[in-house]
Amino acid sequence: MAAAKPTPTDSLSFCLAQLTAAAGEGVGGGKDTATNETPLGRALLALRTRHVKAAGGIERFRARGGLRPLLALLRRAAAAGPALSQAGPGSAPSSVESAASAAPAPSSGPAPSAASPSTPSPPARLRKTLDLALSILANCCTEGACRAEVRRLGGIGPLVTILQCVKTDSIQNRTARALGNLAMEPESCGDIHSAGAVPLLVESLTACQDSQCLQSVVRALRNLADSPQHRLALAQQGAVRPLAELLAAAPDPALTLALVRALLELSRGCSRACAEQLSLGGGLGPLVSLASHPKRAVREATILILANLCAQGLVRPALGNAGGVEVLLGELRRRRGSTGASPASQQPLVRAVCLLCREAINRARLRDAGGLELLMGLLRDPRASAWHPRVVAALVGFLYDTGALGRLQALGLVPLLAGQLCGEAGDEEEEGREAASWDFPEERTPERAEAGSFRSLRSWLISEGYAAGPGDISPDWSPERCPQPPPPPEAAEPASPAPGPTLLRTPRTLRTPGRSPAAAEEPWGREGPALLLLSRFSQAPDPSGALVTGPALCGLLAYVTGAPGPPSPRALRILARLTCNPACLEAFVRSYGAALLRAWLVLGVAPDDWPELGTRPDRSSQHRELGEMLLQNLTVQAESPFGVGALTHLLLSGSPEDRVACALTLPFICRKPSLWRRLLLDQGGLRLLLSALTRPAPHPLFLFFAADSLSCLQGLVSPTVSPAFPPAVSLDLGPPSPCLYEPLLGPAPIPAPDLHFLLDSGLQLPAQRAASATASPFFRALLAGSFAEAQMDLVPLRGLSPSAAWPILHHLHGCRGCGAALGPIPPPGQPLLGSGAEEALEAAGRFLLPGLEEELEEAVGRIHLGPQGGPESVGEVFRLGRPRLAAHCARWTLGPGQCPRKRALALVGLVEAAGEEAGPLTEALLAVVMGVELGAKVPP
Repeated sequence: MAAAKPTPTDSLSFCLAQLTAAAGEGVGGGKDTATNETPLGRALLALRTRHVKAAGGIERFRARGGLRPLLALLRRAAAAGPALSQAGPGSAPSSVESAASAAPAPSSGPAPSAASPSTPSPPARLRKTLDLALSILANCCTEGACRAEVRRLGGIGPLVTILQCVKTDSIQNRTARALGNLAMEPESCGDIHSAGAVPLLVESLTACQDSQCLQSVVRALRNLADSPQHRLALAQQGAVRPLAELLAAAPDPALTLALVRALLELSRGCSRACAEQLSLGGGLGPLVSLASHPKRAVREATILILANLCAQGLVRPALGNAGGVEVLLGELRRRRGSTGASPASQQPLVRAVCLLCREAINRARLRDAGGLELLMGLLRDPRASAWHPRVVAALVGFLYDTGALGRLQALGLVPLLAGQLCGEAGDEEEEGREAASWDFPEERTPERAEAGSFRSLRSWLISEGYAAGPGDISPDWSPERCPQPPPPPEAAEPASPAPGPTLLRTPRTLRTPGRSPAAAEEPWGREGPALLLLSRFSQAPDPSGALVTGPALCGLLAYVTGAPGPPSPRALRILARLTCNPACLEAFVRSYGAALLRAWLVLGVAPDDWPELGTRPDRSSQHRELGEMLLQNLTVQAESPFGVGALTHLLLSGSPEDRVACALTLPFICRKPSLWRRLLLDQGGLRLLLSALTRPAPHPLFLFFAADSLSCLQGLVSPTVSPAFPPAVSLDLGPPSPCLYEPLLGPAPIPAPDLHFLLDSGLQLPAQRAASATASPFFRALLAGSFAEAQMDLVPLRGLSPSAAWPILHHLHGCRGCGAALGPIPPPGQPLLGSGAEEALEAAGRFLLPGLEEELEEAVGRIHLGPQGGPESVGEVFRLGRPRLAAHCARWTLGPGQCPRKRALALVGLVEAAGEEAGPLTEALLAVVMGVELGAKVPP
C-alpha cells in the first residue's frame, strides 16, 4: 500500500509560520477569510494532535518560540471577547475575524473555495480556533518550563478575559484547564488570584452543565488553594458553597472525585467561611454518605474533609447530627486495628475526635459509639504519646458526665492521668478561637463579660443618681479589673496555724509570693486538664479505689516534687482532700500510701531514688511541710473512733498483706500511746511486721518503709536515748591498758617463760603456765590437770592461726584492753566470714574465754559499726552469728540520728544476712525497739 502523501501541516515550521502570521507578527497577507482560515485551523489542529503530543513535542514547541505567537493570538481574541459575547451565533465581529484570518494563503496546496457550503460561519470558526489554541496552551502548561514562560509572557491576563467573556462550555473548559495547570506554580497561582479569576471560576460552577467543564473548573479551584491565604481567599469569595451544592446533587463518579479532592484542599486548616459555606451548601450529609464510597480515593478524601471540618466549632453539632461522629470513630478504630496504618495517618482523626468532645451532643454520641474505650486505648499506647495531652484535654469535656466518668474510672483513667502529670509535652499545635465549644457561642464575643456584681453595682449607682448613665462609670471599677491589694502580713502568714481542719490549707511556702489567695489563680499549664480530672475524681464520696493507689499517688507526688516551678495548687488540694477523707484511710494503709508520703515528702526519697540516689529540684523544706501536713491529716482520721475501728479491723481480721501494711503504717499516723501500744505491742503488730521482713517484699520500698517505721516506733517507745544503749559503739575508749604479755617476747624475758604453745604453722609462742591455767577452765584442765599436756613444755594448739592466737595469748596473761583484740579484725569493706576475727571468736568460745569473746565483739563493732563503717558492714557483722553483735547491728540500724537511707540499706543487709533464719534478727530488732537488753523478757 502506498504511503500517505505528506501534507504541509506535518512540518512544525509550517504550523508555527501560520500561527505567527495569524498573531500578526509575520509578513502580512490578504484579508480573505475563505483563503486564510483553513490553513490556520489545520495548523492548530496539527499542533494539538501531532506536534505537541509527540514525545518531546512540548519542549520543541517552546524552544521554537511557539508560545509567544500562541499567546498573542489568545490576547487578540481576548481583546475581541466582549464583542464576540454580544454577537449572535451567526455573526462575528470584524476584529475577531481579522485576527483569525490574518495569515496569507500558502504558495502550495489547494485553497478551499470561499463559497463551499461546508465552511463554518465566522463565529463558529473563531470559537474553533480559540478552542484549539486554548487546548494547545493547556497541554503545554503541563510542563514547568512552559508554565514559567507563559507567566513571563503575561499569558494569565488573556485567559482570565476569555473566561469572563466567552461563556461557551468548551472554551470555559479549556480555559479553566489551562489556568489549573498554570496554578501548579506558586508564582502563577498568586497572579491568577490577583487577576480576579476566582469569581469567574465560581460563576462557571453554577453556569456550566457539562461534566468535563465542571471538572476542569473544580480542578483549577483545587490548584488555586495552595496556601492558607489562598484557601481563605477562595472561601471568602464563595468558592466552597457551589462545590458543596454540586456534591449534594449526586454528580457522576468522575466529578464526585474532583469535588471531594477540591474540598479536601479547601478545608485544610478549615476557616470559618469554609465551614459555613459547606454547611449552608448542604454538603455535610453527602460527605458522611461518601465516607462509605466503594472507591478508596473518594472515601479517604471524604474522611479527611470531615476531620478538617471539626476544627470549626460552629459546624461540629451539625456534623454530629449528620452522623460524622460514628464515621470518624469507625475510621480511627479501623486504622488503629490495621497493621499497615502509620501513626501519621491517625493524627487528623485523633484531632477530630478530640475536638468533637467539646459539644455535649457529640459527647453523647461518642460515648454511645464506644469512643471512650478508643480514647483510653490511645492513652495506653506509648506510640501515641504525642497525642496524649490532646486526649486528656478532650476527656475534660466529660467532667460532669457521671456515667462517662464512672466508665473512664473503670477503664483505668486515673493512673494514666497521674502518669501524664510529668510526661513530655506532645507536638500538637494550639487550637484557635474558632475551635472553641459551640455549646457556648457567646464566648466568642470579643468584649469581656462583666461580672454580675459589677452590673448590680452599676444599676444601683444609676438608680440612686450617683451616675447619669453607664458611660459615667469607669470600667476600672469592675472587680475583675481592679488590682488586688496584697494581704496584710498577719493575714498572709498566721503565727500559729490552728489545729484540725485548718491543716488542709496549702502550705504558705508553696504559694506564689506577693499575690493574695483570691488573685493567685493557678496557671493552666500542660498538666491542667489531667489535674482537673483528678480533682473531679477526688471529690467523689469514696475516691480511694481510683486515687489512693500506688500509681496514682506516685504520679501526684512526682509532679509535686519534680515540677520545674511551684506546682499547681490543685495538686496540693487533691492530696489534702484525699488525706482528709475517712473513706480513704484504709486505702492509704493498704497501699503503703502514708509511708510513701513520709518517704517522698518528709525524707526526700522517691521510688526512683532507691537504692541509688536521684536528683530533683531542691525544695526540701516546702516538701517536708506538705508531707507533715498530709500525715497530720491522716493522724486525725486514724485517731477518730472510725479510724480506730478501721485500723483494728485491718490488723486483726485483714488479709496477711493488709495486717503487715497496717502494722508498718501505725507508727506514722498514730500518736496516742494507748492506741499504738494496744495495736503494736499488745495485739502483736510489731512482731507481725518483724516476721514479714524476710518474706518477699510487697512494695519496692518495703524495707525502706520498715526501717523508717521501726525507727519511729523506737522514738515513740523511748523518746530519749538510754545511756545503756548508745546508737553505735564508741571509739573513745580512752588510752590502751598496759600490755602484760609483751615482756615475754623480748630477748631477755622477765619472768622467763616456762611453756610454749605450738601452732599448726610451726610458730612457738612463749607463755606462763600458771597465768594460762588460771585464765579459763579449759586451760586449767589442759595445763594443770591429768592430761599429758600438763607435763609438756611444748603444748600444741590445733586449728589456730597466728593472727587468731595473738589475742588469745594476750588474754591468757591478763591483758585487758591493750589493743591485741584489734589485730585479727579486717578493715571495713572486707568480709568478716573466714577472717581472723571469726577464727579468734570461735577459738575464744572453744577455750571458754567469755571475756575475750566480749572484747573481740566490741572490737568488731568499734571498727565495722563505727563512723568509718557503712551500711554494707552491718550485714557482714550480723553474719558472724553473735547475739551481742546482732544487738549492735540493730542499734546501729535504728539509731535516732541515723540517715534514713543508711538505715534502710543496713536493714537490707541484715535481711540478706539473716536469710531464712529470721529468729535472731527479729529478736535483736525487737529488743532494740522495746529498749531492753537482748535476752531479757520481751512482751509476747
